[in-house]
Amino acid sequence: MESSQHQRRGGGFVSLSPSQTPRSNDKPVRDLRSGDSNSSSKHDKDKGVNVQVILRCRPLSAEEMRIHTPVVISCNESRREVCAVQNIANKQIDRTFLFDKVFGPSSQQKELFELAVSPIVNEVLEGYNCTIFAYGQTGTGKTYTMEGGARKKNGEFPSDAGVIPRAVKQIFDILEAQSAEYSMKVTFLELYNEEITDLLAPEETTKFIDDKSKKPIALMEDGKGGVFVRGLEEELVTTANEIYKILEKGSAKRRTAETLLNKQSSRSHSIFSITIHIKECTPEGEEMIKCGKLNLVDLAGSENISRSGAREGRAREAGEINKSLLTLGRVINALVEHSGHVPYRDSKLTRLLRDSLGGKTKTCIIATVSPSIHCLEETLSTLDYAHRAKNIKNKPEINQKMMKSALIKDLYSEIDRLRQEVYAAREKNGIYIPRDRYLHDEAEKKAMAEKIERMELVSESKEKQITELQELYNSQQMLTADLSEKLGKTEKKLEETENALFDLEDKHRQANATIKEKEFLISNLLKSGELKYDLRKHLLSVLLNSEKSLKTLLQTSQICLPRSKGRIKLRMEIKHLSRSSSPS
Repeated sequence: MESSQHQRRGGGFVSLSPSQTPRSNDKPVRDLRSGDSNSSSKHDKDKGVNVQVILRCRPLSAEEMRIHTPVVISCNESRREVCAVQNIANKQIDRTFLFDKVFGPSSQQKELFELAVSPIVNEVLEGYNCTIFAYGQTGTGKTYTMEGGARKKNGEFPSDAGVIPRAVKQIFDILEAQSAEYSMKVTFLELYNEEITDLLAPEETTKFIDDKSKKPIALMEDGKGGVFVRGLEEELVTTANEIYKILEKGSAKRRTAETLLNKQSSRSHSIFSITIHIKECTPEGEEMIKCGKLNLVDLAGSENISRSGAREGRAREAGEINKSLLTLGRVINALVEHSGHVPYRDSKLTRLLRDSLGGKTKTCIIATVSPSIHCLEETLSTLDYAHRAKNIKNKPEINQKMMKSALIKDLYSEIDRLRQEVYAAREKNGIYIPRDRYLHDEAEKKAMAEKIERMELVSESKEKQITELQELYNSQQMLTADLSEKLGKTEKKLEETENALFDLEDKHRQANATIKEKEFLISNLLKSGELKYDLRKHLLSVLLNSEKSLKTLLQTSQICLPRSKGRIKLRMEIKHLSRSSSPS
């Protein structure tokens, strides 16, 4: 996406072609940075810098306020926290997310820019490549945050201007304050249904009105691990007003549509790039050029098709948007988990953002969410992805300064190449390209065809594996069904056994109670028999003693008493007493 540098009006600049725009990983012609800059760059390269993630929550819309929509998102700007309230199984669960900066529903455009974006713009002027992109569900204010309100008719700067116009204004204010000699160019592209379209392409009357003068263009590898867009129109600009007009022109061509979630929903991703070349002079009087680039990305919002009301063509658009954002999410996950393979090539969006995610660019993500309970699922998804993106580490490097003489040499090579293309086009009917370019393109096609063939072989192998796994799955399903049936029978038997066990335990308890009762009665009877036996022994002893005493008394009475009726009576009483006292 690097593009040519044109001469500033009244200045002494030479132009840079797309292939000669300075990149941080190009071989430097001469590096005049100070030792501190070297050490700082080395430190960044070794350690890496985390992607900055900013969270912005929009206020409730007029319609949401009218129907009293519950708010489930709360923002604590001072603590940089966002809290989401979620109800699961009638239980309230609070989830808290921490970000680099948080802006609540009452935040203003100026506040967000000054606190979060302004420092990044300053780094662009120091010679870094920087990217700012908005990410979130449709209808959460991404385009408003990036572009803001339209300019007033008198050309006055609006109070609700977004990140892009404010960044442009800051760049020109700083350059004019420094009285710097500079050159600036802009590009504006759209990614719609995986097709790249130039929003600054000139009007073509032969096209249909619905095409809005957009022509699909190719995304090419630059051979250095990056990508560029071939044939992308570049606009040389010298004032902020020129950029504002370009923005209005390009934004009018962007594809938008009304959905149930957003009256003017962006149906495409857009990337607005500003490339700045600033001339500096060394103490020796040598002219050097410093280059910085700012990419401002407005992503289309993810959406739930059933809730957005998308149908037919709109549903296909939503599917492509969700697919590219899903790939972006997988790239974020792979970078956070330090996966060996990062799927940049699965989508043109991730290919375009490759250097911004895990590359040599300073990146800021502005995640936008809705506070409404109806958008809670999408809001939590955005919060999760944004929170994970905080752990992505880029290794930003300042672009090498280049000597003007080296740029002139590169320019001559570029002019020579263009001259060959013009000559080929003039000599032949139709569109022709130089032989070297043709051979290069053919080699690329051949390599691509070989790659496709290899991928087809891999695909066939994967399909066989899938078939085998499907068969294995079906057999496992049958085995599972058999085991489930056996398990049901076993559970039924277990239930019957448990019932029988309960009955036996009940009978066992009753038998134990009966045994204890009988043991108690036997014990009492034994104790009663022992008492009776002891009493009988005692009475027998007393009786024997009494009998002895009576015999002795009887003998004495025979001696002392005369035979008389009284003695006879006494003897009879003693015998009677003896009989009544004897044991039965």
